[in-house]
Amino acid sequence: MLSFRMMNLLSRIKTRTKKKIKRKNPNQNPHKLKNQNPISSITKNHSSLVEEEEEEDTKECFSIKSSAPSHTHGVQPLGNLYFNPGSINSRDTGLGNLHTLTDELVLDILGFLDGNSLGVLACVSKSFYVFTNHEPLWRNLVLENFVDGFQYNGSWKSTFVVSKGYPLLHMASGDVRSFKVRDFYSDYLFQSWLCANLEMKGEWLERDNIVRKRGISVAEFVANFEEVNKPVLLEGCIDNWDALRNWDRDYLVNLCGDDVKFSVGPVEIKLKDYFGYSDQVREERPLYLFDPKFAEKVPKLGLEYEVPVYFREDLFGVLGNERPDYRWIIIGPAGSGSSFHVDPNSTSAWNAVIKGSKKWVLFPPDVIPPGVHPSPDGAEVASPVSIIEWFMNFYGATKNWKKKPIECICKAGEVIFVPSGWWHLVINLEESIAVTQNYVSRRNLSSVLEFLKRPNASTLVSGTKDRVNLHDKFKNAIEASFPGAIDELAQKEEEKKIQQRKLSFWDSVADTRVGAFKFSF
Repeated sequence: MLSFRMMNLLSRIKTRTKKKIKRKNPNQNPHKLKNQNPISSITKNHSSLVEEEEEEDTKECFSIKSSAPSHTHGVQPLGNLYFNPGSINSRDTGLGNLHTLTDELVLDILGFLDGNSLGVLACVSKSFYVFTNHEPLWRNLVLENFVDGFQYNGSWKSTFVVSKGYPLLHMASGDVRSFKVRDFYSDYLFQSWLCANLEMKGEWLERDNIVRKRGISVAEFVANFEEVNKPVLLEGCIDNWDALRNWDRDYLVNLCGDDVKFSVGPVEIKLKDYFGYSDQVREERPLYLFDPKFAEKVPKLGLEYEVPVYFREDLFGVLGNERPDYRWIIIGPAGSGSSFHVDPNSTSAWNAVIKGSKKWVLFPPDVIPPGVHPSPDGAEVASPVSIIEWFMNFYGATKNWKKKPIECICKAGEVIFVPSGWWHLVINLEESIAVTQNYVSRRNLSSVLEFLKRPNASTLVSGTKDRVNLHDKFKNAIEASFPGAIDELAQKEEEKKIQQRKLSFWDSVADTRVGAFKFSF
């Protein structure tokens, strides 16, 4: 099924006209995907099938980043094999009886092996060589074995080998990475390379339908956005932050020094080592620095920003040091980000970009994004492997949806408000630094308390017992600090639900006459 999808993707690489497809010189524009060697056969042959089709003009093709190398081991998409009838897929011959397994299952099995075993298995055949050198296998080994940090060395395999102290393998690592296997066809392995090296298409970035506001009062924000649970992008509200002026690579590295480590996935790493990784890496899912204790680790960081005036009512504060994690510093290279998720504990959030820019795609609570499959209880979410894969395979579907997503590019100095329950995806368009906080106000207190009572809901507090304890502690602390507030808010929430049944969300924000968003407040 994947190979047909890949063929469909490659068929859209051509530049289309209203009458005929013009075949271009294959020596032109070597950074266009259709002219990369691994897929040249399928694009050249496939063009003959579509030459007579009448298509609307499509200005933009899928493009590979100008600095992208060819696939490390010469892997080609499976569709190429169909246009080379004399070829035999070396993937199958080298796997022997295991060739009937899917690529995903082969890699799942290899994931149980240690580094030495992968190295031995790589010598069995060219096919096993390609599979055992799949970078995510070595990435997992590094993250499992070096939780106190690592220094990235050009590839995850080389990083593991050097960190383990294997000098002979280290000497050969450069030659090993350049070894290519002929006639190896795999959609799964090729797509991993493709997603790591694909440029963001212009059409993925051009939709900007979020409401932007500058200088509004807190009362306006509450009435027009927080109370009705709608996103907004706020401009100018962090202009006084020292962080906006100070936080760049040099400043942060010098301030944090060698004694402070930050959370990056499952490991703790020095900031200078993380930047060393982000400068070199080119992978489908770059690691994201996402640390909830940054202000405790480096108190000056906590002093160089302040919560924007719109978000200062945070009722989780009544829990003091027992509150769940709620604020993070976020640093990542271009292509890093967060796939579709809903923020924990039914909280709302704000995200302030200090350096760089981020693409946001948001869906309201009652609209599940295409390609995303939450479990019935909402505890788990199945989605595409990477953000780029979602854009490739699912973003186009939203063009025809009546309920289109809210989208924007949030730039340095801007803050986005993410309401409770909204699905959102974020991808860094360049190296970015940001601060984000989750919070509870009177507007979403009832939904937070309701969420914390659910036995199977995901939360930042581990375990059902902890979740129940958090609910009871939070409810008791609210009642002690704000007597009668919970009952009053519950009554308002019920009145709100009755009103919503009379007028649906989309009737209130969509202008049906023009088919576009209309926020009129």
